[in-house]
Amino acid sequence: MVTRSKINKFFIEDSLSLSFTWLAVFIIISICIVLPLIFVLLTPGTEDFARVLHSKIWHKAMLNTFLECICSTSLSVIIGYVYAYAIVYGKIPFSKFFSVIPLIHLITPPFVGGLSFILLLGRQGFITKTLLGLDVSLYGFPGLLIAQSLCFFPLAYMICFQVLKGINHSLEQAAYALGARGSKIFFTITLPLSLQGLLASFLFIAVSVMSDFGNPMIVAGRFKVLAVEIYTQLTGWINGGTSAALGLCLVIPSGIIFFIQNKITKKSMLRTATIGSRGLNLPQRENRLITRIFLTIFCAFISLCILAQFLSIIAGSFQKLWGINTSFTLKHVKNLFGCTKELKNSLLFALEGAFAGTIMATIASYLVYRTKSPFKRYIDIVSQLPAAIPGSLFGLAFSIMAAKFNFHNSAVLIVIAIAVGFMPFSYRMIAASFAQIKTNLDDGALSLGANKLEILRDILLPLSKGSIFDSFIYDFVRGVGTMSAVIFLVSFNTPLTSIKILNLAEEGFWGDAAALALLLTIITFAVIGIGKAFIALMEKKVK
Repeated sequence: MVTRSKINKFFIEDSLSLSFTWLAVFIIISICIVLPLIFVLLTPGTEDFARVLHSKIWHKAMLNTFLECICSTSLSVIIGYVYAYAIVYGKIPFSKFFSVIPLIHLITPPFVGGLSFILLLGRQGFITKTLLGLDVSLYGFPGLLIAQSLCFFPLAYMICFQVLKGINHSLEQAAYALGARGSKIFFTITLPLSLQGLLASFLFIAVSVMSDFGNPMIVAGRFKVLAVEIYTQLTGWINGGTSAALGLCLVIPSGIIFFIQNKITKKSMLRTATIGSRGLNLPQRENRLITRIFLTIFCAFISLCILAQFLSIIAGSFQKLWGINTSFTLKHVKNLFGCTKELKNSLLFALEGAFAGTIMATIASYLVYRTKSPFKRYIDIVSQLPAAIPGSLFGLAFSIMAAKFNFHNSAVLIVIAIAVGFMPFSYRMIAASFAQIKTNLDDGALSLGANKLEILRDILLPLSKGSIFDSFIYDFVRGVGTMSAVIFLVSFNTPLTSIKILNLAEEGFWGDAAALALLLTIITFAVIGIGKAFIALMEKKVK
């Protein structure tokens, strides 16, 4: 028999455990996210801001950043939308194959795109020199536009794919019945219903493009952008004040875009859900043959570009000197034995960071969306805040804070940077998964004697394991190839593969860089494959 004292004891213990969890999350995100930003905010003086605001050099860098952000984002969204439209509406041949290409590219370490650009379109590039016989250089704005568009279009594809899948086909069928055809239906029905998704993907990618460090560092050349200049000012000129001021100038538009994107995304989700609530089983309208031919050629061309990136990395790993001596060699592969420390650090730090970030995102999502914990709004905002902060500024913030506290354990700093840097994606994905689980399951478990943390462990986690695993994989892949934040934190004892590849590419050792990128890519896919096999095995055992 359950006595009143036992009931009171249960609620007291439940409250204490939940309060301890909330307090731990509150302290951790405050120290790891808010405190570094406070330090970097207090670093520049008025003279640093004056120097940045009155110098023509920085005006040019700001203009370049704005130009490449608008152009790269626009092109990425256009490619992603057309590609998604072809998969959802085009009824093109090999659609299953084409649909896999962006997903494979998305989980590929991000530096592969910049490196493959050098191998394909550099001065000694396979396309520019070997095929076309041109002695040209696409470094600068043209090269950056190409590299970033191919790098970020998978994000636009994923968002636009979900939006197009959610459109009610009955609306298009009604327009068809009233005499509308082809482009008329597209411009009056399909495109307007996609606008919120397009805007959401545009704003999401714009923040990513502005904070992108790897591509500008490798292919931008003399085309200066703020994300790279933040690093250059600190490492090249030892000017922390100017570096912080440039970072804060970059975070203002990023923050504004992120805030708008957050609002648009929520409205888009609601709108898509409303539109997709009825009539989804109706057949899709048929596109004209000329449209299907165009969409097939378009998807084939984009897929060829992505596959060419992978092939160039493979070919570059086994050629003596790219573009000059194409003889087969294992020299670059053998040189990998000298990079075991970099590989070990990159994989270990990425795994630790992804694990920590996923745990924090899971607990934060639970506290915000399934409990009445205090300061829920604070946890919600801070958990998503890193998405609005350029990686270069976050890395600078961590290095400044570490110097203030005389903390020199770079391994810990790198893991924390990876964990909090990619936590917003995990937080959003897991929160969306929790939102799909009815709260009456929580009520039923509470009535049977479970406390709130047991509900998280026994109900929410098993039902959300797919989203949690996907968020972990995303954090791991991004962590393996991250450059912008960790480049401020690496030391002689903590070298990383991404930084090693960057240095090899800048020094002209393209074969060694390609071999190292290839090995890390293979390891990344292997880890993902093992993880998916493990999840499938666990599900099989449960059944």
